[in-house]
Amino acid sequence: HLQLVESGGDLVQPGGSLRLSCAASGFGLEHYAVGWFRQAPGKEREGISCISTTDVPTYYEDSVKGRFAVSRDNAKNSVLLEMSSLKPEDTATYYCATSYRCHTSGNPNYLKAYSYWGQGTQVTVSS
Repeated sequence: HLQLVESGGDLVQPGGSLRLSCAASGFGLEHYAVGWFRQAPGKEREGISCISTTDVPTYYEDSVKGRFAVSRDNAKNSVLLEMSSLKPEDTATYYCATSYRCHTSGNPNYLKAYSYWGQGTQVTVSS
């Protein structure tokens, strides 16, 4: 059974840090590009990061660049998203998804290029 599961979401204060995990079951995540996405209340789902099958290049949306970092832990068949200097506007449900390669927001309908999606994990940044 193929499954992709996000975990690590929590309630954190502004300026805090959080680590999200995207773990795959039933297939090898190292064979796929993995994108991170988020959807805030009342907003469209947006891509924020992607890591390629070879780990480079990686992509970051401008609003998270320098604060978020994506990496692989192939031994655990997972991809991590390290989040720091969190802001209230980072509050959203965070999703990971796989594709044959990274597709970013500059491409029309880029969300449709991702095949497997997790169920999401909630990140709330509030004082």
